[in-house]
Amino acid sequence: MLDEAVFTAGDLMTRDVAVVYPDTSLLDAVKLMARRKISGMPVVDDAGMVVGMLSEGDLVRWHEGFSEREARWLDMLAEGFELAQDFLKEIQSAHYNIKTVMSPGAISVAEDMPAREIAALMHSKGIKRVPVLRDGKLVGIVARSDLVRALALRFEEEHPAPPGAVATVDEALRRRRARIAHEDVL
Repeated sequence: MLDEAVFTAGDLMTRDVAVVYPDTSLLDAVKLMARRKISGMPVVDDAGMVVGMLSEGDLVRWHEGFSEREARWLDMLAEGFELAQDFLKEIQSAHYNIKTVMSPGAISVAEDMPAREIAALMHSKGIKRVPVLRDGKLVGIVARSDLVRALALRFEEEHPAPPGAVATVDEALRRRRARIAHEDVL
């Protein structure tokens, strides 16, 4: 389906990319990921060059030395839940920097790379996001969710929803409740 699409990395990418530096504290990075509701981000140097990636997986691997309860806290963080204060204190006291847990290097793409090639790259490399570079500098990021949105747009173009179609589960539930309430009145 993405084969037929003319979407490129430049079309799909998020331009307001959250980034961290190698010397950023783990606490700051974890807070940024939670606040932005993201599961990974590029690590850049002072010149803006991508030097690595930080992901939930990196945090979980870093976390292997902690207790099972603390590991569960990291999983909850990845799902957008608030962190337990004890775990925040652990991170604060450790004063770890991103460079100790990040994955060095990063597979990146150019703005003109077609979506189908990005999807194939992500699949073959087992990655969830790729930085988008222009002249070696970070200009955006494409995540799997961006590819899913492009696929949804493509499906919508080919198979438009009929008038009155439900767009979300919440909308379907609201309509169902309204229909039941209306039937009860009759």
